Amino acid sequence: MTQGAVYDAVNAIGPKQHQPYLLQKRVGATASTDAAVATAAYEVLSNLVSTAPERAPFPGRAALLQTLSTVYAASLAAITDGPSKQQGIAAGHAAAVAMLEARADDGRFGPSQWVPDTRPGHWWPLLNAAGQQILDPTPWVGGVEPFLIQSSSQFRTTPPLALDSAAYAEEFNDVKDIGRATGSTRTDHQTYVAKWWQSAPILSWNEVARQLIVRNDLNAADSARLLALQNLSGADAAINCWNDKYYYDFWRPWNAIPRAGEDDNPATDAETGWTALITAPYPDHPSGHNCLDGAHVTILRMYFGDAIDGGFQITSASALLGPAEPKVRTFDTFSQPLAELIDARIWAGLHYRHADVEGQLLGVNVADYGAANHLQAVGRH
Repeated sequence: MTQGAVYDAVNAIGPKQHQPYLLQKRVGATASTDAAVATAAYEVLSNLVSTAPERAPFPGRAALLQTLSTVYAASLAAITDGPSKQQGIAAGHAAAVAMLEARADDGRFGPSQWVPDTRPGHWWPLLNAAGQQILDPTPWVGGVEPFLIQSSSQFRTTPPLALDSAAYAEEFNDVKDIGRATGSTRTDHQTYVAKWWQSAPILSWNEVARQLIVRNDLNAADSARLLALQNLSGADAAINCWNDKYYYDFWRPWNAIPRAGEDDNPATDAETGWTALITAPYPDHPSGHNCLDGAHVTILRMYFGDAIDGGFQITSASALLGPAEPKVRTFDTFSQPLAELIDARIWAGLHYRHADVEGQLLGVNVADYGAANHLQAVGRH
């Protein structure tokens, strides 16, 4: 929502270069882009922080709002007072209002989409130390109105592999051997990588976008469009992905391995007490991380290609890394992390390979559709 509003605010200044996302208003070419960006971002972010429901403790709400206010005031103070600044503020305000009005009642924070089902092949939550089910903190995502695609199920992935198939048995046994918490066939490096990627892809790929924007001297208009396409596509990939997760409701390896005697597959053997290196509180198919990775990287490739001169860095925010384990890693191409992510989620015991591959494909499809149908260039270029 923030990047979409920022794009509209910048795009509203001067001659129209690209289709607006929502805002049809135009302002003069002398309007301050900095004021427009700061205002659009501040008004959307402060509204989101202010209106998030108290479904979980939010002790930092007041402090976060104060931080936003302080940073916004500093941003405006750095801009010379005058008509240009006021026009920029007006553009940013209009873009923020348009976004907030468009996203009212969009399905955020709605009811859970999970329908409990104890049959073989269906996901079931793990229990915490108190014996309570560990449930998805955002089970409503698949019911949110998309930003760019036409429906929350437009790019439905192919189904999970049939439980009685040879392909399922192969993937089952792969994750059973390498994804287990103890006694795994993983190398130390594979364990490190599995833990390293337990970091939000939105953080990772926006970090990369900022590096490459600066390195390639993108102007405000191109930067705003890149970040809008990247984050709107990422949001839609998450929406479609979570819709798929609860549509298929496929069991995780830690559900499947102890209950392998129920899958009618002679090539799978049950193991009571099997646990994964890393767990997650929602169904397996498709991989949420890979859905977002596929979408973000697709947009980044459109701007910068696959191979990046000098490479790019990603800083992991994973809480699973030890003090001596490097948080920053460098990649030379986008193909490298995408290939690694397919394996990393298996090394973690989180997914079957099919869920990872289908997740990336979903993200690519969402981003390709979004870029082909929104924020397009207008006029002669």
